[in-house]
Amino acid sequence: MNNELTNKEKKLLFWASFISLAAAGFGFAFRIAHMGSYGEEFALTGLQVGTIAGSCFWPIAITMILFSLVVDKTGYKVPMFIAAALQAISGIATCMATGYGGLLAAAICAGLGHGIIEAVINPACAAVYPKQKTKMLTILHAAWPAGIVAGTLLIMIIDGTTGGISWRIHALWIVIPAIAYGIMYAPCKFPVDERVKAGIPFMDMLKQVGFLGATLAAFMLIYQIGGEVLADVFGLYEKPEPKKWFFGCLIAGVAVGTVFGLITKSLGKPLFFFLCLLMIPVATAELSTDNWIKQLMTPVMEGDLGINANWAIIFSAGIMLLLRLFAGSILQIASPPVIMAVSGILSASALYWLGASASGVLVLVAFTIYAVGQTYYWPCILGFVAERFPKGGALTLNTVSAMGLLSLGMIGNPILGVAQDKSIYKQSQESAPELIESASTKSPFLWMQNDVIDPSKVSTFGADKLNDQGPAIASALQPVIDGNEDLKEQFANLAPNEDTNLQALAMYDLVAKAASKDADLKVALDASIPAAAKGGITAHNDIIDRHGDMKKKSGRDVLKFAAIFPGILVLAFGCIAIYFITRGGYKPLELSDEAGH
Repeated sequence: MNNELTNKEKKLLFWASFISLAAAGFGFAFRIAHMGSYGEEFALTGLQVGTIAGSCFWPIAITMILFSLVVDKTGYKVPMFIAAALQAISGIATCMATGYGGLLAAAICAGLGHGIIEAVINPACAAVYPKQKTKMLTILHAAWPAGIVAGTLLIMIIDGTTGGISWRIHALWIVIPAIAYGIMYAPCKFPVDERVKAGIPFMDMLKQVGFLGATLAAFMLIYQIGGEVLADVFGLYEKPEPKKWFFGCLIAGVAVGTVFGLITKSLGKPLFFFLCLLMIPVATAELSTDNWIKQLMTPVMEGDLGINANWAIIFSAGIMLLLRLFAGSILQIASPPVIMAVSGILSASALYWLGASASGVLVLVAFTIYAVGQTYYWPCILGFVAERFPKGGALTLNTVSAMGLLSLGMIGNPILGVAQDKSIYKQSQESAPELIESASTKSPFLWMQNDVIDPSKVSTFGADKLNDQGPAIASALQPVIDGNEDLKEQFANLAPNEDTNLQALAMYDLVAKAASKDADLKVALDASIPAAAKGGITAHNDIIDRHGDMKKKSGRDVLKFAAIFPGILVLAFGCIAIYFITRGGYKPLELSDEAGH
């Protein structure tokens, strides 16, 4: 069989790959637009919402690393059909979810499909365009913001024309591009991997990763799979307390890395290991911040400018899309390390400005700088690795990306959730000490335990002041709920509570949310509250309003905190750029040089 692809075959493969990555962007657009919706419906903490968002990413690492090792044997086409099926299933499972566990399982399913896509399209692109790796990988990864723009616009247009539909329906849109690229891949031919074509032995590929890379990958995989999947989703066992779990997984990771190092007789490439570590701030600065940006920008965009916060996502992703499509020009004047350092300066300054003082039109100026800054992070790292470690083939290319995606679920998304929880807790200490007494709890992150305000306890505040009027309130609200199909469906998803006062408050909040947009419901709601219960309802509403104000303030606080991560990139890639300058400048390595022929 002739392994050389014609120009037509190359284009079909490239654009099928483009749409497959855009499908993942569709799913991401949904989570950005509606993470607050399902978080509120199921009374999830900031950490839980962040963990769900991150769990769409760390499973990518599993399939990326796995397929890097076996894709030479399995081929590329069948895995891409599996990826399409997994992404479609993730949308359906999200639509049908009834709580945290279901949302988490659907997110993991989406991540596994996304991982197969990355494992195939990145090395395939590098093999098809061996002389233009960074440029073509950057253009290929324009598919990510393209999917975000298309998905967000679809959600906004449908909500605008229908008056708003359930987030469950929006979760299904990922099925459309998944089917599309599945059909496109059917006639596609794939290239032979560049490493295989050059005759580089399989063991030489493994040596690029060595002990150092294997230790980091094993630690993160054990921590995530053992914690998120086996313990949290499937409930096979109860995790030890955070400190023991973290350090136990670290020891296990070192053990796996040691075995890998002994087999390969390699420590691994130090620069490659350093790049894997740097994927933690890269992923947090780009994907984690984007994951939260709509929720964090809502008080800024809607409060200061009166603009739908979804436009922030479209604006940011649109800039990224255009700049990535025309990546060739910027790559002619600067090397990947220099681009990364400059990007870090732009992102860090913009995020801090947004969080600290930007208001009015200056919000758009700062946001534009932020969008430009994050544009080249991911594709530049991929191009850097492809050009400097070609011997590693698909493994090094996919492992470095996998480290970033693992860090999203383990560190990136949760740490921003923790930052929000800490901001709300600190504000509660200052302005709502009653919340500290009645709604505070402990929330784990890595080896630490943090004080947080439990949203489910906030929603039950005031129950003790209802004077046992819960049954009367519930009895009055039940016909109101039964007479409204949307309320009836939402009420069916509420877990019943044996405490009648707590159940009454849950029903009250359900109707009150809808009553803010429906005058008839507002009248029915007011009529359902007995005089003896009004003190409790007043206390409940007051604390709900104050907690909402705290969440808005926490948005800016988290943006300032997020500026730390691109700041790290400025220092790290600045040093890498200086290192190459002292050695005659940055130059891509050719496989013929590496192989010695």
